[in-house]
Amino acid sequence: MTRYRFLTTWLLDAPIERVWETLYDAERWPVWWRGVERTVVVSEDLWQSSWRSFLPYTLEFEFAIVRREPPYLLEGIARGELAGRGTWRLYEARGGTASTWDWQVETTARWMNAFGPLARPAFAWNHSWVMRRGAEGLARELGCELIAAG
Repeated sequence: MTRYRFLTTWLLDAPIERVWETLYDAERWPVWWRGVERTVVVSEDLWQSSWRSFLPYTLEFEFAIVRREPPYLLEGIARGELAGRGTWRLYEARGGTASTWDWQVETTARWMNAFGPLARPAFAWNHSWVMRRGAEGLARELGCELIAAG
């Protein structure tokens, strides 16, 4: 398996509670987050999703929530075509919200692992692309300004 670690930061001009509520409502992600094809909340602690971004492939995985501290922390384990751990942290910042998404995963799809060493820059760019679409969509959904995304 090929390992990846991505750290994404968003800064939004919106209260932390509203950001948390919108992020935690995973079934609505396809409405505002370009790249999320489907998210099903199977139970309070298990989400299943399908993602398709700029590059022409779809990733399907489930996210089992192992820690939840509203409105500051959401942590889970991914299983499926991505396997690993993701941690979403939210911070209050001058009336706005800073968020970080720390994604430490491995690809399990045979084709991705075969191309992983050569395609790593493309996969990283693709992840950044879909996260940027998430930041922009979240700002639109909240009706607020996206101050920074990276």
